Amino acid sequence: MKRGYLLILGFLLLSAGRIVAQNSYEVLDWKSHVSWHKFLIHQMHSQYHQRDEEMQQALKSKAAAKAYEQRIRQNYDSIKGSFPSESPLNAKVMGSIQRDGYHIEKVVYQSFSNHHVTANLYVPDGQGKFPGALFFCGHERQAKATISYQKTAILLAKNGFVVLVIDPISQAERFQLTDDNGKPLTRGGTTAHTLLNASSNLVGTNVVNYEYWDNKRGLDYLMSRTEVDTSRIGVLGNSGGGTMTTYFLALNDNKNVKVAVPCSYVTKRERAIEVLGPQDGCQWVPYEGREHLEIDDFLLMHAPIPTLVLAGKYDFVDYVGVKQTIREMRHFYSTINHAKDVKLFSWSDGHGISKPKREAAVEWFRRWFYHDSSRVEEGDPSTLSEDQLQVTTTGQVNSTFKNEYTIQQRNVDLANDLESKREKFQPTHSQQEFEAKIKTLLGFEENHKKVKSEWVGSVGQNIKWQKVILRKKGTMPVPALIYHPVKENDSGETEVWFPVDGKTSLAKDKSFLKQLQKSGDTVILADVRGTGETQDPERFNADKYYDSQYRNDQISLHIGKTVVGQRVQDIETVLDFVSEDKDIPATHIEVYASEFVGSPALYAAFWDARIDHLYLSNTLRSYMELLNNPTIKEAYAYVVPNALKYYDLPDLVKRIGSENVTYQTQ
Repeated sequence: MKRGYLLILGFLLLSAGRIVAQNSYEVLDWKSHVSWHKFLIHQMHSQYHQRDEEMQQALKSKAAAKAYEQRIRQNYDSIKGSFPSESPLNAKVMGSIQRDGYHIEKVVYQSFSNHHVTANLYVPDGQGKFPGALFFCGHERQAKATISYQKTAILLAKNGFVVLVIDPISQAERFQLTDDNGKPLTRGGTTAHTLLNASSNLVGTNVVNYEYWDNKRGLDYLMSRTEVDTSRIGVLGNSGGGTMTTYFLALNDNKNVKVAVPCSYVTKRERAIEVLGPQDGCQWVPYEGREHLEIDDFLLMHAPIPTLVLAGKYDFVDYVGVKQTIREMRHFYSTINHAKDVKLFSWSDGHGISKPKREAAVEWFRRWFYHDSSRVEEGDPSTLSEDQLQVTTTGQVNSTFKNEYTIQQRNVDLANDLESKREKFQPTHSQQEFEAKIKTLLGFEENHKKVKSEWVGSVGQNIKWQKVILRKKGTMPVPALIYHPVKENDSGETEVWFPVDGKTSLAKDKSFLKQLQKSGDTVILADVRGTGETQDPERFNADKYYDSQYRNDQISLHIGKTVVGQRVQDIETVLDFVSEDKDIPATHIEVYASEFVGSPALYAAFWDARIDHLYLSNTLRSYMELLNNPTIKEAYAYVVPNALKYYDLPDLVKRIGSENVTYQTQ
């Protein structure tokens, strides 16, 4: 407790020091490290406020509710992205285990060509056709062998259901990013999902779609089994599997899917983002906030499928949001005359599908498929080890199947296939049309407001830096330091620096200051959002995502404003300031940017002729670098969804003129 108190005290003292210190290179006089996050949260709330108004209109009549359903389906269609093509399942049963009242088959099928999915099929003893159930696993490494998932499948099987439990990508036997021996390159499935999602976004798809496709083909397999009554299919899942259950209802128009039970996922997205922050990259699709889509909207797209939501009152999945969501769903279902078809079962526990939740799920299934409302009791089922349930010979599809086609490989191939589309698009569109397309992809909006400069003092001895806050209505303030050379040494040129480590890193660097005095240039050091003074604190960004600004990068994609586009706006604010300030020469402007700030600087130079020369260091030169190396750090700082349908970064350099862009390696 004392240690925690000291940490808090230290943070407060540090913050206080930032406000009053006379020799500080920081410009903003507030706790600026959370500024970008607050800026994004305000925009998100605005979008969801509009969505809530739309929902209130939908609840006025059955016709209005059905119109709302159609609209949210259209909104989702506009952002959901592409899917693999169907190919033969080539399903095989690799073994079978007889148990008490049921048997388990070890199944492998191909969701697309040479992309193998491992699963366990639980089949009840006895005659007749049984209703089927798809069970989607959460993020446990062992996936289908997770004890609570085995117990869920056993309980369903003993109550008359054929159950297919599917391993998600990058879990159990399906790790995508592996070495030559099939060992995972990342420390967990959620990391791999998130990294693969970044590269998937660039080619117009996402990990939600890849996981859905595995599950859709799992449904195809389940319906091919002679034991299954194909007119009676239900879906359920926990945690990440609850996510997949939710998206499955939105994406799958198979009329035979009659019942759904998502566990430990459904809540209010708006609340979850603010309270908990963005989760793994497989938990959502870019632009959902922009399209006013809440989590329950995915459950409502094909309402009224009977839906039971399972929740833990002490789950990290926000329970206040759970209750708000259920109230909204009940009202919607009542409006379309299906009030009894949606229900919440909550238990005084945390995350996961515990025994009470499993029993409630099976009771829900039996109610709708067997017209039986009897109490279901689990007892004490016997489970098996992960090795006993293993499907492949080596324990990994990547090492068992020589031609295994991974998500990474498919994304690279998609990018290569899109090259011809890019080559056709660019020559047939003018520079103005090309710019408009790129700005749309970035979520960048022109802002022609005047820059208001607030001078807040100076710092330094031999080199005197003027401190200024650059404000433009509708966007974030940009903190900057400005050096004016003595008149006799003035070169009449201006250098604008956007260092990834923040302006202070250069303002205090002795070698940089030495060169500065020699150059005679006016120099501006500025922090684009997410760097320097507005860098999001480390404690809010789990290092498993390989992204120091993960929460803000994800919220940006959610609201439809890419990080790249937002940082271009900051660069434009600085350039507008240079153009408007009479004391700063604007006849020749050189821009310097490093690492992930290099990408927005390149975009700015693409359409802003005020940049005479661009110097980039240690930054991506092509999006293909990210596709070929999905474990690259800070990937989401570069991501522009769908970009590779129209251009790659070298195309921007070509339009700027390669003689005007210099890549440096430090």
